Amino acid sequence: MPTQPTARGPDQMPPAAPIGPGKNYKWYVVAMLWLVSFFSYADRQAISSVLPLLEKELGLSLVQLGMLGSAFAWVYGLSSPFSGNLADRIRRKLAILGGLQVWSVICAATALARTFPQLLFFRAAIGLGESLYFPAAMSLVSDFHGQRTRSFAMGSLQTSVYIGTIGGSFFAGLIGQHYGWRWSFIVFGSLGVLLGLMLTKLLVEPPRGAADVEDLGVAAPKPPPNRMVLREFLRIIWSTPTVLLLMGAFMCANFVALVLLAWMPKFLYDRFHLSLAMAGLTAALFVQLASMVGAPLGGWLADRFRRRRIGGRIGVQLLGVVCGAPFVLLCGQTQSVLWLVVALSAWGLFKGFYDANIFASVYDVVRPEARGTAAGFMNCVGWLAGGGSAPIVIGYIAQHSSLSLAISVTAGVYLLAGALLLSAILCTLRRDVARLQV
Repeated sequence: MPTQPTARGPDQMPPAAPIGPGKNYKWYVVAMLWLVSFFSYADRQAISSVLPLLEKELGLSLVQLGMLGSAFAWVYGLSSPFSGNLADRIRRKLAILGGLQVWSVICAATALARTFPQLLFFRAAIGLGESLYFPAAMSLVSDFHGQRTRSFAMGSLQTSVYIGTIGGSFFAGLIGQHYGWRWSFIVFGSLGVLLGLMLTKLLVEPPRGAADVEDLGVAAPKPPPNRMVLREFLRIIWSTPTVLLLMGAFMCANFVALVLLAWMPKFLYDRFHLSLAMAGLTAALFVQLASMVGAPLGGWLADRFRRRRIGGRIGVQLLGVVCGAPFVLLCGQTQSVLWLVVALSAWGLFKGFYDANIFASVYDVVRPEARGTAAGFMNCVGWLAGGGSAPIVIGYIAQHSSLSLAISVTAGVYLLAGALLLSAILCTLRRDVARLQV
């Protein structure tokens, strides 16, 4: 296992290595990764807006429609630990741009599907390509942004998720409505390939641990040639209970997010008789725009609170899930479009508080050379146990009861996430942070 870096006095602190072509480059990195993340979420969200077309053309049941969402989550989750570990072994730029090219080609190839098994295969395969991006991107950002700006940088990057979800929902529905669902995937996939080619010379790889030199006054870690291996990381997780609690909370939060994002367009289409394009837009627009405000605000608050209290980041996450739970309940119960818009907007605002700090909170207790693997394991738990089960579980409940009830009961899952976050703040965080700084 890589040894812990030794503390140094201020007069012994090594200067941070240059990590970009200018002092503002760290924010240009956020902007470039924002574009990549936009297409990641647009590609994965596109299918939700064309579910009625797939239901009609292929004769799919509600459970089969749910399986299309779950297939992505299963493969994404299963491959994430290995993709995260790969990000700790190779240049993260290669993982980010390589993943973009792979999932974009698969997205475009989805148009070739003619049967449910073929469509299921492509939706599963796109999860493999997308799993390469996020661990590498989060690790890269953490080496450009230290404790003073990390949550705000990650919160700002998180806004790409919301805009990508809006774009994927609306434009996939619009294109599908006029040209058929296959053209939605061809357009998104082709644009992703072009973006990858544009960023090849613009994105720079920073030294690992560069931002922590300034934060902790320690030498930047020099991992052994084989980098972090999964067996060593499992020992780190087992001895760092805060990570386990944060993973459990992410599992719960992702369950709720996937329920609303996967099923809300169909819920609006069936209950309020909106068009495909308007159902997709309404389902995504208000949640995601509110989250665009909530994520940078939640990141800014977390950075400020973290300077005063060790549990500052997790505290902002706790605020997000506890305050968001009543509005998740309202989303499923209201009969009014106006109140649905209010509920979606409020839920989105507090969701942003949580989302901004998903990985920043973990990085408070994980060393720089293991952060790609940490993000991979977070995604594995969140998408397998949370996202992977949510669409199909809700499809089953809806088939035997109603989609309204199925959406409403997920508010309790948010409260469970809050209990796990509170346990981390009160019981484990202080010890795990102190151990990291020894």
